[in-house]
Amino acid sequence: MTDTPRLNLPLLAPSQAQKHVTVNEALTRLDALVQLALGSTTITTPPLAASEGDAYGVPAGAVNAWAAHEGQIAVYVNAGWAFVPATQGMRAYVVDQGAHACFDGTQWIEGLQSLSPNGAGMIQRTIEIDHVIGAGATSHVPFALPSQSVVFGVTGRVTTAIAGTATGFSLGVAGSVDRYGSALSMPQGSWLRGLTGAPVTYYSAEDLILTGEGGDFASGEIRIAVHCLQFAIPI
Repeated sequence: MTDTPRLNLPLLAPSQAQKHVTVNEALTRLDALVQLALGSTTITTPPLAASEGDAYGVPAGAVNAWAAHEGQIAVYVNAGWAFVPATQGMRAYVVDQGAHACFDGTQWIEGLQSLSPNGAGMIQRTIEIDHVIGAGATSHVPFALPSQSVVFGVTGRVTTAIAGTATGFSLGVAGSVDRYGSALSMPQGSWLRGLTGAPVTYYSAEDLILTGEGGDFASGEIRIAVHCLQFAIPI
């Protein structure tokens, strides 16, 4: 055996010269893998400006130095890429998504909270959307509420002051225009926290709708976050 079976850490050989090289490489890999943070699990081309210890989850379709290593963890060590198998149940923070993920045996799934032996799981998600508000009485955020999901609430912050003749706004869906709040404020920095009394299930994707109160919108921008659960089906 030249490497450990789980994390592929290099082992010393009997009477090996330059032992420090092998030990230092093993420590560098451990430094990257303990409290694992992956730069991304979706980019397919190795970054040109990687730093020592950077780690990435290699997705399907990866090219160049990552080709044929899908499903593995690429760690930048000694100015090159070393590869470690990702095993079912591994967890990591994914930097470019700002979320924790779990490896289900095939891919990294953000927000995966539970995983059965046959792949069923509960996925907790926060979906963040920057929405530009156009002129009119309402402004739709297309398909903001994902299909087959249980939504617990919607939060948001006005990032550019909402202008127009409206004196406030409500946030909701078709048939319930204030489900996630009414008399909401329009100045920059204003925030909202819309909680449902009981979680609402959306079987089809739905728009979130901002409705002007007392007038119309002219412009503005809001950052919205949808907090929900989704469920994976067993194979």
